[in-house]
Amino acid sequence: MSGLQTHDLPSTLRLTKAPTDQGPTAAETKPKKKICCACPDTKKLRDECIVEHGESACSKWIEAHRLCLRSKGFNV
Repeated sequence: MSGLQTHDLPSTLRLTKAPTDQGPTAAETKPKKKICCACPDTKKLRDECIVEHGESACSKWIEAHRLCLRSKGFNV
């Protein structure tokens, strides 16, 4: 075996399952802000683009705002 040595682990060493009641995970925690206030910069750019050019021309800004909201914990 190309010089690798294996060591026997003590028989008392056992893996145990972690308790399932550890509280909420990061994905389950509530966002700290309201959705209307979470991403003001991307919201402003998105809204201005939609008003000036229509929704179909602003998919880049719409998606940027969605990504920002998701990064803040919103499920959109």
